[in-house]
Amino acid sequence: MNRKLLDRLCCPFDKSDLQVQIFHETEDHEIIEGLLSCPSCERYFPIIYGIPIMTPDQYREKSLELPSLKRWGLELDAESGSFRLEKPISPKELEG
Repeated sequence: MNRKLLDRLCCPFDKSDLQVQIFHETEDHEIIEGLLSCPSCERYFPIIYGIPIMTPDQYREKSLELPSLKRWGLELDAESGSFRLEKPISPKELEG
């Protein structure tokens, strides 16, 4: 996923701007692994193999996303049943 695409993406649920946390990027600034998150509705959208997964909750498979989230040190909110992180990512964490 090209970094330039980030400016064109928004949350598919509430149209808020998305924050990005990059875990793996090529020298050409192509994002291979990362996480988009919405500060408004607190949903997350993983970037896996350069593809942002932004489908509606009912069509997503948690079992497919959990290995990447665990590898990145993140957990789902087990109580909500939706695609929200246990602890929302703060802007400071995004910088570091």
